[in-house]
Amino acid sequence: MHRSVFAWVTLGALAGCSPARTGHDAETHTPLVRFVGRVDTSDPSAARFAWSGSGFAARFDGTSLAVRMGGGQEYTVLVDGVVGPKFVPSGGGFALVAHGLPSGVHEVQVYRRTEAHLGESSLLGVDVGDGQLLAPSPAPARRLEVVGDSISCGYGNEGADQTCGFTPQTENHYQSYGALVARALGAELVTVGWSGKGVVCNYGDAPDSCTDPMPTYYDRTLPQRPQSRWDFSRWQPHAVVVNLGTNDFSTEVDPTPAEFEAAYVALLGRIRAAYADAVIFCTIGPMLFGEDLETARGAIARAVHARIAAGDAAVKVFELAPTNPAHGYGCDWHPSVRTHQVMADTLTAVLRAELGW
Repeated sequence: MHRSVFAWVTLGALAGCSPARTGHDAETHTPLVRFVGRVDTSDPSAARFAWSGSGFAARFDGTSLAVRMGGGQEYTVLVDGVVGPKFVPSGGGFALVAHGLPSGVHEVQVYRRTEAHLGESSLLGVDVGDGQLLAPSPAPARRLEVVGDSISCGYGNEGADQTCGFTPQTENHYQSYGALVARALGAELVTVGWSGKGVVCNYGDAPDSCTDPMPTYYDRTLPQRPQSRWDFSRWQPHAVVVNLGTNDFSTEVDPTPAEFEAAYVALLGRIRAAYADAVIFCTIGPMLFGEDLETARGAIARAVHARIAAGDAAVKVFELAPTNPAHGYGCDWHPSVRTHQVMADTLTAVLRAELGW
């Protein structure tokens, strides 16, 4: 039986901000959870989030913690830093995500494994039984944003091989290269990614019908809601990694290098307008090969050069090696967990060298 001690979400309790407080235990004001990623808290009874890897952390004194969530997505749960079984809410009621713990202070973290096109998540309540919610732990001082497509979401990385198609059960953002890098460097990660999206054209777009590529969604808190606008001032990363272009060159008719370059320059301009001090790192891959890879590489390099020539020196290019068959494949030829680790090792070294991390 769960007591009615809820930590309802209120505006302002975002990652990196001081926790807001609300009184839902008749006698005390309870600190709220700390949110990670882009979270819409405009409704005081529910926090909504959809981007891969977004979620929350709660700290409490007790032996169990339950959450009530909407949306039916899949989540990675950590209890005191240890990854537990995958969490898939059902039925709409409270569900235990940590129980049987020794008495004392614990922290639970819950992150979306699955990506935005599968629908929104909502946090409706947190219950600690006979325990007590405590002020959430502070967010990491280092902050990293990844802007990408299916590769950055972890599409199919837990699939058996390249012959499987997409399912939510084989996608695990927690094992994506961005999440691996963030853990290696002790950074908080925000991923803004959507499978199939490009800079100009998306996967499967027909000639002359390229619509709603990734830049359409970049400014949104909830990506499927055009009016849901993210306040960039609330969370400023030290570094932004842009890994886009794979889907642009998978269409029936690719954008011209000039079209792709112009759109890429415009996206970099939007990122710089949002984050005045971040270092922006641009890459491609590792799924493209041959002429398409060379075309994308060249256009990205020219776009970066154009930004540098315009006075933005904090924009850089780095290379990710193409997929190695020896590392296996995820579903639909996507990177496997092993390949994500190889990508993470490369990016970790780049960030350490450039940022002194």
